[in-house]
Amino acid sequence: MSASLAFVFPGQGSLSVGTLADFGAENPVILETFKEASKVLGYNLWALVQKGPQEQLNEPEKAEPAILTTSIALWRLWLENGGPCPAFVSGHGFGEYSALVAAGSLSLDAAVRLMQSRARLMQATAELNNGAMATILGLDDANVVAICGEAAKDHVVSVTYFNSPGQVVIAGHKVAVNRAAEMCKAKGAKRVVPTAGSVPSHCALMKPAAGRFSAMVNSVEWMTPHMPVVRNVTATGAADLDAFKQDLMVELYQPVRWVECVRTLS
Repeated sequence: MSASLAFVFPGQGSLSVGTLADFGAENPVILETFKEASKVLGYNLWALVQKGPQEQLNEPEKAEPAILTTSIALWRLWLENGGPCPAFVSGHGFGEYSALVAAGSLSLDAAVRLMQSRARLMQATAELNNGAMATILGLDDANVVAICGEAAKDHVVSVTYFNSPGQVVIAGHKVAVNRAAEMCKAKGAKRVVPTAGSVPSHCALMKPAAGRFSAMVNSVEWMTPHMPVVRNVTATGAADLDAFKQDLMVELYQPVRWVECVRTLS
């Protein structure tokens, strides 16, 4: 184990058609990992990632297992080639599932099942609400949090990703997100970028999905991790299975505290 090394796994919006094409041709572990995930999903995930179409690969139910599997394929390749184990792992948003697999708490099979169920539940919940997301650039966190509180009124809008200083994402009911976005512009935000087609994740709209997801989280096999996982909800490193399970449910409607996660890792 390398005390100075941490592995961070990506989340939403980080996969395009043709990813890993060269690696797959040269490293059997890549194709084996995709074959393992494909058995769970019931379709050829490698073919989808290599041939697309991109529109289908962008759908959360397809994108999330694909990003998870890609991450674990590269993780296994790293270990196969003698790479040292890190002292910590973490994942941005649903990248936390990849971190849990790398830490040994979940099998890839279990993580893919959870990921697929999570995406379906969140999509179904989103369809009951007219939701939206937007990225706010160039305004301090406290200002955006306060604006969301003022803009919400009888709707939901909150900061859902604290990505970096001066860059956050807000989500909730579309009318409230639009209202907050205009208020952020008026307060001096450098840019406000609507996120087209995204499920309004990590906000209160997803609480019903979290309740239904609980049984699924508890239905899979969990194992004691062999390294700490820095989690999105608490921004702390832990190796507690009960905390992991609770976090996977709570993170559906709680923000990703990524700035704090990076500080913990550093």
